[in-house]
Amino acid sequence: MLFDSSIRKELARSFGATLVVLVTIVMTMMLIRTLGQASRGRVDPSDVLLVMGYTVLGQLPTILSLCLFVAIVAVLSRMYRDSEMVIWFASGRGLMNLLPPLLRFAWPVMLAIAALSLVVWPWANTQIQELRTQYEQRSDVDRIAPGQFQESANGSRVFFIDRDSPDATSASNVFVATNEPSRETVTSAESAKLEVRHGERMAVLFNGQRLEMPLDKPGLRVSEFREYGTRVGGSKIAGMDEVALKTRNTLDLMQSDDASFRGELGWRVGLAFAALNFVVLGLAVAVVNPRAGRSSSLAFALFAFVVYYNLMTVGQSWVAAGRVGMGPFMILLHGGTLLFALLLLVARHNQWSLRTWLAGGAPRRSAA
Repeated sequence: MLFDSSIRKELARSFGATLVVLVTIVMTMMLIRTLGQASRGRVDPSDVLLVMGYTVLGQLPTILSLCLFVAIVAVLSRMYRDSEMVIWFASGRGLMNLLPPLLRFAWPVMLAIAALSLVVWPWANTQIQELRTQYEQRSDVDRIAPGQFQESANGSRVFFIDRDSPDATSASNVFVATNEPSRETVTSAESAKLEVRHGERMAVLFNGQRLEMPLDKPGLRVSEFREYGTRVGGSKIAGMDEVALKTRNTLDLMQSDDASFRGELGWRVGLAFAALNFVVLGLAVAVVNPRAGRSSSLAFALFAFVVYYNLMTVGQSWVAAGRVGMGPFMILLHGGTLLFALLLLVARHNQWSLRTWLAGGAPRRSAA
């Protein structure tokens, strides 16, 4: 029991340190990505931290799975390097006897991964989608920022106003470029004012010039005006016809027979099964030569995680496309991985070797 408690404490320390490092890296990457989206007008700059927080929260199942895998491999590799495993084997215990304490440590993490993937993942994506939708549904006038070129909601207009604006409904030194299917226009004015006429929001420009260039024939039309009105920010954009698949509630996915829904459900459930497989696989691959160091085991663990994660992504697309059912895919990938990890663990527990089998001799078996 003393050994079990000590290994769980060391696993907790390694897991915590790995979690801090990975969350810091992911938060930095998400911050850069979210700032890029804000600069392109897809996210409200004031909501950058919220979007980043929801994104990291949605990625926590993957982060926790990797932390669990790396912690198990790192701790067991250290035990091999410091010859603690020699003492463990000499006491009549084998690798299979390490599985219960590892599972006792890992079950709260696996439970958290299941809850995050089934409940928190769609909720976080819903919050992100709502923030983006609210920002995209704002009117063209709300998009205009003094001293900056801003694009309209449909991308057909570019606005610019001077920094010195008398009030919230007036502007000076206005520039508007419009791109239509049949023509391109550039309008500039000394001043502008926002008014409501016949229930529509209008931007009234004063003392300006308008350049119009038809796209279907050569020529340029130049006109000057004292007052020119253009409609901005008409009726509100209707809500999305379909909610993004990743924001769907897990219960809704379970009640639907749609292939894309089954693919998303398989991905979420697969994250929970993957955590269990990583515990068994981590115990099986952590066997190292003390003289060779433990970098090879950690490298193999990272490689195995990347391959497993990519196979889950490919499988999700296959299920969504109807090329394979969710059940057969889950059995093939997650069940096959668990079976492979258990066979590898049993082989190393009994010290079976390919050379012994090829020589026709009986496999060596450790005392257990």
